[in-house]
Amino acid sequence: MDKEDLSKEQRILRLMRKTLGNVVKDVTPRGGRANPLSDNTILDIRDCFALISERERELAEALDFDRERPYFADGEAPNAKVISIVKPPKK
Repeated sequence: MDKEDLSKEQRILRLMRKTLGNVVKDVTPRGGRANPLSDNTILDIRDCFALISERERELAEALDFDRERPYFADGEAPNAKVISIVKPPKK
């Protein structure tokens, strides 16, 4: 499989993920209504998302290219200091 085929498969997977996500949004109940989907269907949808993500990751590795991860425009991570904020214990 060459890069063009892999790229086409990535586009197909991206469109499938987007379409499946839109279907889920459209059928998601609002205002405390019951969900129209069965528990098995919900699990199947989760499995589909997991398979799509797994295959997208495999294709990105095969192309030695991962566009899905965030990156910085200048290629360097910002020089930031992470500070842990802990709530003081109650007395």
